[in-house]
Amino acid sequence: MNKKIFTYKKSGVNIVKADKFVNFISKISSKKKGNKKFDNIGGFGSISSIPKGIKRPKIVACTDGVGTKVEIANLLNKFDTIGIDLVAMSVNDLIVQGAKPLLFLDYISINKINLKKLKSIILGIKKGCEIAKCELVGGETAEMPDTYEKGKFDIAGFAVGIVEENKILKKNKIRNGDLILGVPSSGIHSNGYSLIRHVLKQKKINFKKDLFLKKELIKPTKIYVNEVLNLIQKKILIGCANITGGGLAENIKRIIPNNLCADIDLDKIKTLEIFRWLKKNNISDIEMLKTFNCGVGFCLIINMKDLKKINKYFSKEFRPYVIGKITKGKNKVRLNGKINWN
Repeated sequence: MNKKIFTYKKSGVNIVKADKFVNFISKISSKKKGNKKFDNIGGFGSISSIPKGIKRPKIVACTDGVGTKVEIANLLNKFDTIGIDLVAMSVNDLIVQGAKPLLFLDYISINKINLKKLKSIILGIKKGCEIAKCELVGGETAEMPDTYEKGKFDIAGFAVGIVEENKILKKNKIRNGDLILGVPSSGIHSNGYSLIRHVLKQKKINFKKDLFLKKELIKPTKIYVNEVLNLIQKKILIGCANITGGGLAENIKRIIPNNLCADIDLDKIKTLEIFRWLKKNNISDIEMLKTFNCGVGFCLIINMKDLKKINKYFSKEFRPYVIGKITKGKNKVRLNGKINWN
């Protein structure tokens, strides 16, 4: 009687393909610095040095994913930008504390290894790291049949940064009279996609015909690292907030000290066409504001005297503008007026 031979491959896990993917990552991540080659990919852990010249260094660590934006990538069969989103979601949080991103690791879990898809994702992650000027030092790829449906995957990112103790951006530095500036987003970024997908299903959108939506829904999250670090170096920035899940109010209140209030004028917000399109789909103002960035991807808090110094650190597309000020009050955020969706 012949016995069935069971193998890992027959269960749905292909180690050979996984090894090929690791070799690909190692190849694109290897860099030469002088006569020494640094390559952390493929080992059990990555080893990195703390940069020299930093007094009393503090480590800052963040982790995040891109949510159901991965489903849009699957729907459009476009995977070369979702990795930029992944890096952005973590490094944009790091800089809120004043930290410079140093290292990034990724975790990719997938139903079945598809080398073309995975290579596209990892090239996006590498590009995001290049924009943020940090190193992709390692990660993990898990082939998980039965856990994910055919073609499905998820990604998570982990970023580590460093900041000198006396340069940490703390909320107690924020004062009454400081200005709140909105930095434009590149679009939706990586929040609210479950609501977006619900709208798409209801409207039965055909992406072959609607090229505007096809472009906007997969547009990568803006990485604000270089601009914000420049402001910190020039001692212009007092505080900042990354506007992600929960929208403008929920994120900015996290950095406001007790007995002060972020007084925001909604009518000053310069929204984007994609948000105007979403608003037309029977979504209330309250729902829009607590789900999406609505055109403001990042907020800066500065002293009024430094306002004219800001513009030279930003390109025209992402030039900050005043959306409010810090006032006295027990409520940490006050939203005034209404966004103009026209």
